[in-house]
Amino acid sequence: MGALVSTSPGTAHASAVGSTPVQTFEYSVGGATMKVPTGCMFTHIIRGGGKKITYQNAGVDCAFVAALGSGFCNWRIDFAYADTNNRTYRTSRGKTHYECKIDPMRNNRPQTLPRYGKACAHLYVTGVRRVSQCHHITK
Repeated sequence: MGALVSTSPGTAHASAVGSTPVQTFEYSVGGATMKVPTGCMFTHIIRGGGKKITYQNAGVDCAFVAALGSGFCNWRIDFAYADTNNRTYRTSRGKTHYECKIDPMRNNRPQTLPRYGKACAHLYVTGVRRVSQCHHITK
């Protein structure tokens, strides 16, 4: 989860970085079985203040044996925003990339959220959500 730092009363400045391990999984592409081994982390970075997001990025970094694999095929990264009752009110769906990539990554545009809650990044591989990482957006 993210951290919020306040430099003066009423002015919130947030910078949060969080990483979640990608669990090992197998999937099929064109009849071939692909395996994502242990050693990959899904990282979500968010910067801004209050409900204003000035920078947002999410991607996968792999190390050791995982970095030698074929990676993630037919992948996309979505950014989703939920209110304090955990109701998703906006999703920025990423483009599906049909090539295989060991380090998929996506940036999202700056924006001002209509309410506090949380911002999440989700990695999908062949249409299945494989890992998520969220940050709370608070006053």
